Amino acid sequence: MARRTVGPRRSDSLRTSDSLRTYVRSTRIIGGISVLVLSAAVVWDLANDGFWSRHALLTGLVASLVVVAVSAAVLNEVLERRQRERWSVLAQYALFDLLRTARLVWTGLLELAGLVPDEDLAHGALAVASETVLDTPRLAAAMDEMLASGERREQLHRLIAGLLDHGEEVIGRWADVMVNSGTYAEIVDRHVELYSRLYWWGSVLDESDPLEEHLGRPRLSRLSPATQTSGPVEDEWLRDNLVAIAQLAESLDRSSFELAMRIVPLDWWEAQLPDRPSSAQ
Repeated sequence: MARRTVGPRRSDSLRTSDSLRTYVRSTRIIGGISVLVLSAAVVWDLANDGFWSRHALLTGLVASLVVVAVSAAVLNEVLERRQRERWSVLAQYALFDLLRTARLVWTGLLELAGLVPDEDLAHGALAVASETVLDTPRLAAAMDEMLASGERREQLHRLIAGLLDHGEEVIGRWADVMVNSGTYAEIVDRHVELYSRLYWWGSVLDESDPLEEHLGRPRLSRLSPATQTSGPVEDEWLRDNLVAIAQLAESLDRSSFELAMRIVPLDWWEAQLPDRPSSAQ
């Protein structure tokens, strides 16, 4: 069965930080439209003297709509800004937790694929690892080699099971808090997408290569949603999904870090440090 190459659902041009500006942008648009309507009404009145005075009902309706729109836009932006400021440190902490979990995914896959050097991690090693993940042909070849080994395939199965357990814990910890704020709902959705991909991939291995501790489960319960919907799954599909998972996790790692540092800059943290005592003369 021919399968298309699997990649992240969203385009590369989408950045998680866009969600941070969604509400601010929408309220400014509403305010801008209201100002334009008001300006048009003034120009119209100057061009057609007496129009608004002759149509008192229409004048009242337009004025009321403009006042309501401007008031709603201003109030929405003020409340959203206060909400972000009120729990910005908590939001940054949650993002760091999500970031760390995403990093576990792509670095774990990279290490199991044998693409991480054995020596100690030096400065810049993370950037080198990121470049390796984005090298699709090299990563795909390493995944093919890994899937061809029964021992490494079992290691991969156990890794994914562990990542899923950890991911469910982190998502469960922060989803309710973050989703309630439209500002951060997008990034939570992307992290959920990552673990949904892991679930689909792991379910295929649960069916085809069940772990010893899973053999006691009813056989029908191990049927994978992937095979249920599309029939037998080939290793090529598994490889493409592994590449997509690693690259999505690496992308979430970077974008979550950038967003977290934008929410609470490093300068703010440095300002919270106690003043250093002056050196003795």
